[in-house]
Amino acid sequence: MRAAGAVLWREGAEGPEVALVHRPRYDDWSLPKGKLDPGELAAHAAAREVEEETGYACALGRPLLRASYQVAGRADGARPKVVDYFSAAVRDGAFAPNDEVDELRWLTLDRARAALSYPQDARVLDAFAESRSEIATVLLVRHAKAGKRSEWAGDDVLRPLTESGERQRDALHSLLPLFAPSSVHSAPRVRCEQTVAPVAEDLGIKIATEALFSEEGYSAEPDAGVRALLSIAARGGTAVVSSQGGVIPDLVGRLAESAGLDLGEVHSRKGSVWFLSFRQDTRSGGNGSGPTPRLAAAEYLDDPLP
Repeated sequence: MRAAGAVLWREGAEGPEVALVHRPRYDDWSLPKGKLDPGELAAHAAAREVEEETGYACALGRPLLRASYQVAGRADGARPKVVDYFSAAVRDGAFAPNDEVDELRWLTLDRARAALSYPQDARVLDAFAESRSEIATVLLVRHAKAGKRSEWAGDDVLRPLTESGERQRDALHSLLPLFAPSSVHSAPRVRCEQTVAPVAEDLGIKIATEALFSEEGYSAEPDAGVRALLSIAARGGTAVVSSQGGVIPDLVGRLAESAGLDLGEVHSRKGSVWFLSFRQDTRSGGNGSGPTPRLAAAEYLDDPLP
């Protein structure tokens, strides 16, 4: 069984407050969560379940962790349940009792840990607490499908998305806005720009193009390409960056190596997304301009189509 949930949070007088919900069916206090509907990704389900159970619209943060445990089955005994949890900042809304939840409490992290009914939820709060030091998220997207280069007679810069690529683009358009990005960047390739154009249109902004995110530009100056991504992260918030398959594995690998993270093999399928979270690197001042961002966590989604 697949499910998703979130740590819904807001700023309080004593620091962050998180929402715990009481479900009368189970008489428990837990984090908002629920089963994935057909055709949903975990992020879709997390945002939907938060709104359905709490009444609040939210902006998702990075994936926090995946919890696996056994639940009682109706006829075949215990069965595995896998829940993907996200950080989720309140945007707007208000709680009202509903069919699933009859009470909501906003609690500090310490009080929330004491009130939770399940040990696995405390692990989720620990992951959320650790994420609080992060300053930025970059959603690094490989462009959607654009057919074979050998079958395109024109300038490769102008090669557009195929019909299957347009389906991936539409799926990304349903996913990326859940994370409330404020800027959109792309390699100067039609297929890269088309992949994220609907997100930029929704925001009413122009796509910022960066030659260092193209295969040619990055291969000539990989260190400069890394600095270009870090400069985006240094602005804080959430950004979308659309790039190419000849860039992303090396770029993510270099960021991970610098941060001492072992990601194993770095994949980059067309239409995939790397959720890259950054915190300030206080180990050195770099070029003298002060601390620079350092990769704190990285999660990979290989296909936006469920």
